Amino acid sequence: HDSWLTRVMFVRGWDYMAITSVRSRTKAFGMRTFDVLGVNVAEITSQRLCALIEKWVCEKTSAYVCFADVHSVMIAQNNRTALNALNSADVVSPDGTPLVWIGRTLRKFSVERVSGPDFMLHFIDSSTKMGIRHYFYGGGPGVAELLASRFQELYPDFQVAGWDTPPFRPLTLAEDRDAMRKIYEARADVVWVGLGAPKQEIWMEQHKGQLSGMTLLGVGAAFDMHAGIVSRAPVWMRQSGLEWLHRLLSEPRRLWKRYVVLAPIFICKVVFSEIISGKNRGHSRRGARP
Repeated sequence: HDSWLTRVMFVRGWDYMAITSVRSRTKAFGMRTFDVLGVNVAEITSQRLCALIEKWVCEKTSAYVCFADVHSVMIAQNNRTALNALNSADVVSPDGTPLVWIGRTLRKFSVERVSGPDFMLHFIDSSTKMGIRHYFYGGGPGVAELLASRFQELYPDFQVAGWDTPPFRPLTLAEDRDAMRKIYEARADVVWVGLGAPKQEIWMEQHKGQLSGMTLLGVGAAFDMHAGIVSRAPVWMRQSGLEWLHRLLSEPRRLWKRYVVLAPIFICKVVFSEIISGKNRGHSRRGARP
């Protein structure tokens, strides 16, 4: 059954307002999605996503996957480019627990959290048997190289195609072409992108067509976590939906706004959207009566 969600944004100055009704829809490869404030999030599991990417690799399909949380959804509210990048993705996985709750409670979907850091380990463990070649693009100075070496220590059969750490500033056209040339010549099957939101989503949308036959995966903070730069929350906190608290306590100066300001606004927007959506459904039912 299709479910409707009306997305409401506000207009003032540079902000824009749009009231759009979006249906839960089916992707071309048969995967249902549900709407979270205008972002189409997939009904996905780690096992299904892993199988899907392995299929893309075998068929040399160009694709990209986003792992969306509250932060990336909220950025997309006032950034049309970021919203388009998310909704142009082949899969938008529910990284944040609130997105999972929305999918299960409001949409009645069978949704599980598939986070970037968790999926990175799951897929790399699985892919070593297939000889899949991995490329790491992003992170701070030296992080991509450290990450590659750590995975090689963990998985002796792990195949590293290469790594590159671009500067934080926008690349020149020549620098961007050189980065694409390195990835192409490395004959990568999968490119892990750690540029942070919304930069990595926009980068993948813009470069998917240039990296023929490759799957791009935007995993953000997973680079620092698996390289040992930032500690990961204990399993019990992740399973309880409290990983955000661990991250906030670990990096309060950088993340306070994300969790203290954006998260409550997100909740208010979702509640307001549901109220508007309920009213629209009520009007539709009354209008249908003879």
